[in-house]
Amino acid sequence: MENTQINIVEVITQTINNLLSNLFSSIDNSLYSVLDDLLFINPNLFTDSSLEKILGSFNSNGLILICNSLLIGLTLYYACFLMLSKFTLSQIQNPSQFVFKLFFCALAINSSLFIVEHFLTLFSNITYAIREVGETIFNENICLSTFIEKFNSSVYINNSQLNVFSLDGLMKGFVSVGLLNLAISYSIRYVLIKVFIVFSPFAFVSLITNNTSWIFKSWFKLFISLLSLQILVSLILLICFSIEFNSSDIFSKFVYLGSVYAVIKANTFVRDFMGGLSTDVNTGISAFKSLFLK
Repeated sequence: MENTQINIVEVITQTINNLLSNLFSSIDNSLYSVLDDLLFINPNLFTDSSLEKILGSFNSNGLILICNSLLIGLTLYYACFLMLSKFTLSQIQNPSQFVFKLFFCALAINSSLFIVEHFLTLFSNITYAIREVGETIFNENICLSTFIEKFNSSVYINNSQLNVFSLDGLMKGFVSVGLLNLAISYSIRYVLIKVFIVFSPFAFVSLITNNTSWIFKSWFKLFISLLSLQILVSLILLICFSIEFNSSDIFSKFVYLGSVYAVIKANTFVRDFMGGLSTDVNTGISAFKSLFLK
């Protein structure tokens, strides 16, 4: 009877280990290439012709045409308010200052795609420079896929049976779940960057008056914080690749686990430092609402 109970426990344990091992392997193999594509955003994002179609231009349908119409409407509103101010003696923005802002906003609106593309290029070049330094020093590609492979090969013995009820198994589970969370977080970030690119003409329109300029400031802070994430992750990976690890040393395993955790929490670090938007599923929505409160 006792042997039967032991066999049942072993079968259940083995089944759980096999199921979770297959799950973790599937997560790792599926996310190797996707994570880097989602994280390291570059000007190739603008090869998507839909962005140009949505934004349009000065003389074609699109958001830029709508923003130009809004700018004309605000100009007419200012002209009427300026004439009324002669009778009401109310304070109003200096006409020369308004004309300067009008010219600047019109130029920025119609060049919005050009402006955000060069911002994206700047952050992409900084990220590439950091990764290039690491590749020159360590002769390895500084990216998440290489980091994951290095984690699996250095911390865990190849071809060893995963035991989720051991310390190694718990660490492996944490890493795999963390990678899945990263994929969701980076996907949200990828979509939001496109959203802020599309919103850029409206952000430039808001600069026309002091009462609405806070919209541009919020947009700019959010956009920059989203782009800054890949710089911070590149720096974290650069440090991670500089550390020597030994699969038989428990200290090395925990340091590597800490490195993975740092990559996972990089988005939170950027948000806390810059006051930007978190793409974490739990906190992103509330942060987005609070940042657009005047």
